[in-house]
Amino acid sequence: MSACSGLRSLALRSLALLTASTTCVLTVTCCAAARADSGTDDKVLLKGSTTASYFWDDSSGRAGDTGLPASGKPMQKGLAASPSWPLLTEGYVIYKGKKLPFFVGDRGPGEPSSRGVMLDLDAKTFAELTGGSFNSDTLGVDGVGGQGHIDIDYVITKWGDGPGKKNYPVPFSTGAWSE
Repeated sequence: MSACSGLRSLALRSLALLTASTTCVLTVTCCAAARADSGTDDKVLLKGSTTASYFWDDSSGRAGDTGLPASGKPMQKGLAASPSWPLLTEGYVIYKGKKLPFFVGDRGPGEPSSRGVMLDLDAKTFAELTGGSFNSDTLGVDGVGGQGHIDIDYVITKWGDGPGKKNYPVPFSTGAWSE
């Protein structure tokens, strides 16, 4: 075997190994991205069902607005209020097959939590779940026949670090939001 053909053979084997390695890396990367996009990697910390209402606090003082959310984060789609979970807890809600993310950015609902309304979704998320539309003039949801409460399933995927109870939600009146 000549030196030239030996080098050519080594180069071809190196190229084959490099191609196989690249293909493997691309396959692993592709699969990891698909898994992340599908939401199957979410670590389920708590699952349950409750009644949800909606709100929108833009600190304007209108339509029952109580000011900026307790977390200091501006009002936005995905921001929810819990009477007991720690601020910045994350998860998702499911309503009639629709799944949307949320994070706890505020406290509430107040008195309705004593009647089983344990999550206050932002009005934009509520509108998307129910097929309604957010009305920026009234800060409400139109096109849902006046419906203000829905029965949802929730999944907690990350607990927030702030005060609150890392367990099933309890009414605001228990003071669990300050634990």
